[in-house]
Amino acid sequence: MPTYARFPLALVRGRGSWVWDADGRRYLDFVGGIAVTALGHGPRGLASTVARQIDRLVHVSNLYHTEAAGRLAELLVKAAFPSKVFFCHSGTEANEAALKLARKYAHGRDGADRSEIVAMENSFHGRTYGSLSATGQSKYQVGFEPLVPGFLHVPFNDFATLDAATGPRTAAVIVEPIQAEGGVRVPSSDYLRRVRGMCDRKGIVLIFDEVQTGLGRTGRAFAFQHFGVRPDILTLGKSLGGGLPMAAMLARDEVVSAFGPGSHAVTMGGSPAVAVAALWAMKRQLAPALLRRAAAAGAYLRSRLERLRCYPAVQDVRGMGLLQAIELDRPARPVVETCVGRGVLLTVLQERVVRFLPPLTVKRNELDRAVAVLDRVLAETGGTDAAASAHA
Repeated sequence: MPTYARFPLALVRGRGSWVWDADGRRYLDFVGGIAVTALGHGPRGLASTVARQIDRLVHVSNLYHTEAAGRLAELLVKAAFPSKVFFCHSGTEANEAALKLARKYAHGRDGADRSEIVAMENSFHGRTYGSLSATGQSKYQVGFEPLVPGFLHVPFNDFATLDAATGPRTAAVIVEPIQAEGGVRVPSSDYLRRVRGMCDRKGIVLIFDEVQTGLGRTGRAFAFQHFGVRPDILTLGKSLGGGLPMAAMLARDEVVSAFGPGSHAVTMGGSPAVAVAALWAMKRQLAPALLRRAAAAGAYLRSRLERLRCYPAVQDVRGMGLLQAIELDRPARPVVETCVGRGVLLTVLQERVVRFLPPLTVKRNELDRAVAVLDRVLAETGGTDAAASAHA
């Protein structure tokens, strides 16, 4: 179906930061399956680990416990905060679970009137009806109305407006610590701390959507750790399954108490074959050495991208860790298409933003190569009057 604006590439294999198309041409992959392949393509050991599990046990109902899911939940809780875990398949499902849990908890504690959920303008939380209704971008919602009622949107990183918009009817606030699909927008250093304090004062559940920013992407296990706060509910996805479909919702015990058997379910959430892949990936992805490496690589990438400010077309450079972006004064699609033609895969956001999502294992020379290609493209399309170039 015509639901994707696909590039005219048929990719057939990958290794590390590289992928190859059907004609044998290779590309630096700085799209990373949209933050999924955080350990790069074909990490050694993942396939054999999954194959052993498939030979042993692929799937059983969640009416029973499985070892891999239990061990994965333990690992995530230790890395995040004291909580319990619900496994599902995708970030949008994790957000659906979070929205349902927040409403059920508020309903049980304060009554049915406490049902409103406040989300941020320019946010992205998924494409099923609850998460779509929470998403603060009308372009994804046109034609799908009526949306789920009870959602209110306020500007991101504007605490005063958020504070004024929340009250006795507010069940939850859902926010991405960094707006990833919204253009890689990083809040002020005190914003999330103030939001946490407000939620505590008003008895509001705080949900952090870290589907894209979590699990090492920003150089720490979770982006919220950069800001010194914890949510009541945390959603994860993308890279959690090591490339296989896996997502999770974590929530504090008090909030989890609103759920009981039958409150929420998915048929194959946390199935053994995927859970063992996620456990294998998370042991490596959350290892302190790799987090330090990702933080250093992100700082290096940022320093290289900052040099591109010399071009008149570059309006801003922003991001955290290995989630970085440049904003242009013109549509970014032609720039990205030219980069693809020269062997570098990048993403377009919000029409004018070019995003970098290399694997956490990326090498410095690979970062240099990608930025050098973008540099040359900007030199050709963004004006030649720049004082210097990034590869000088």
